[in-house]
Amino acid sequence: MTQEFKNARSNDYATGGDFCRTYLEQMNNLYLLALLLTADPQKAEQCFLSGFDDSVSNNSVFKDRAYLWARRSIILHAIQLLCPRQNHEHQSNEPGLSIGEVSAEVRAYPNLVGIVRLNSFERFVFIMSILEKYSDQECSLLLGCFRRDVINARIAAIRHLASVVVPTETQPMSDLTPKSTAAEAGL
Repeated sequence: MTQEFKNARSNDYATGGDFCRTYLEQMNNLYLLALLLTADPQKAEQCFLSGFDDSVSNNSVFKDRAYLWARRSIILHAIQLLCPRQNHEHQSNEPGLSIGEVSAEVRAYPNLVGIVRLNSFERFVFIMSILEKYSDQECSLLLGCFRRDVINARIAAIRHLASVVVPTETQPMSDLTPKSTAAEAGL
């Protein structure tokens, strides 16, 4: 192997500086991922910092994959921290958190409240499989469950999110409430 080839190959891998730059440039996106996964600002910060430490110390990632590795690292640390598991005994249609339990940081983004209110297993599956586009197999391996559990949790998460109606400025809350009589509904 020539020295030129070794140098070219070593330039393909992300360095600690590359990860520092990635975390600096993508800080808001990476923190938001941690916050959505943990549903708690302190735990999100812990996952963010653990993911950063892990990424900076890793030297076997290609430069063009540094951002993806940073996201994966945060997901892995969130899984370690929260240990989300499918609960077959108490499957419930109720969200994991009440609106009062959702942090003010998350409530500032009304579109995210529904995700954070999912129970932890459904939330992780939704984020990993839909937002991060992990396969069912990869989700099941990382979460330590069966693929059918991932599929069922994703369906439940989508159903929960579909049942949440958030009014917008162009659609006031009064327009979203069901009409009590057929006459009021224009029938």
